[in-house]
Amino acid sequence: MRKVIPLFLIFVLMVIGCSKKSDGGSAGKPAENIVLTVWESTNGPDEFIRQAGEAYAKLHPNVTIKFVNVELGDSHTQIALDGPAGVGPDLFAGPHDTLGELVTNGHVLPTANPDAVKAQILGACLTATTYSGKQYGYPLSAETYALMYNKDLISDNEVPKSWEQMATFAKSFNKSGKYPIVMDVGNAYYVIQFTSGGGNRLFGPSGIDTTKSNLNSPAAVTGMKFFQSLRPILNVPAGDINTSVCDGAFAAGNAAIHISGPWNVKPFTDAGINLGIAPLPSLPGESTPAPSFSGTRVMFVSAYSKHPDEANDFGAFLVTPEMQQIRANITNTLPAIDTPTNNPYAPGFVEQLKYAFPMPSIPPMAKFWDAMGAASANIWNGADVKKELDACDAAIIG
Repeated sequence: MRKVIPLFLIFVLMVIGCSKKSDGGSAGKPAENIVLTVWESTNGPDEFIRQAGEAYAKLHPNVTIKFVNVELGDSHTQIALDGPAGVGPDLFAGPHDTLGELVTNGHVLPTANPDAVKAQILGACLTATTYSGKQYGYPLSAETYALMYNKDLISDNEVPKSWEQMATFAKSFNKSGKYPIVMDVGNAYYVIQFTSGGGNRLFGPSGIDTTKSNLNSPAAVTGMKFFQSLRPILNVPAGDINTSVCDGAFAAGNAAIHISGPWNVKPFTDAGINLGIAPLPSLPGESTPAPSFSGTRVMFVSAYSKHPDEANDFGAFLVTPEMQQIRANITNTLPAIDTPTNNPYAPGFVEQLKYAFPMPSIPPMAKFWDAMGAASANIWNGADVKKELDACDAAIIG
């Protein structure tokens, strides 16, 4: 015997079916139009975000990616102001060493799909984006600095392999009106190499010791005394040789050697520099390149985002092989995942990465930059090395 379905029940089922079809923009109303604001730097990263945004919009037509220029070094302080005020981004790029500060102050959300991201990214990038056992953000690239040199002023076989050879080269360099080497001697990011001989590491081997910085250890004092002894190869006061001055001199063809990173490959090659990349010179008594800081550029999801699900999804999209290859080709940086690129300048940086160590991401790093930068500048200008490093350690550790 056939069962008769009551008319009212048929009506209820029809209503339920229609509501399911219209939910989330499936077959009824379209999905909500969403604009994700992304903070990033110019000179390459901006173009990547634009291209990634266009590619993402093809998959998600209701989402628009809006680029806003906030430079990498400014984002962690700017988010503290703009985030709570409701005018901040949904995602922002930042260096991994600010992670501890960002998490402690509640400015970023954890990675939404940590296992999937962990399976893709390089080990160093995983370490860099992990804080107190939890992942945050989506790594965009791995970075370190190395020797950049102008092949029109120095040949490949002349590039110094030790800092002693660098001093010898500088003395013999006779190109009128040009520097043998330029370096921001008041920038702790570059100067840290001189404190890192013999395995000495900022905040200990794992970078998490908050009881001492190791910047005034015997190894660090010895290394910074050697750094001070290099003043004759670049006889310029620290205040007159900052990063922008060094970049400008090298881009203009007025320096043979510069210490910088992948972010400057495009500006320098666009300026017509016949560019070469080599590992850093070794420190006295050592045979391998001086240890440099390694960094991971991270796309963080703001804790203040009104669209955290979509923001996390776009962050994960930036880690896919296709996007990583596009970014590497645009910015000349190293991918955060194991994927090939056509970047001819990558091998020199990859070689230096073998000797690099991740910038610590614990909160005391917020005090490191100014304290060590000031100490480095003062030491370059002739101040007592031990006193400067003791004061630096006290300013960071308290």
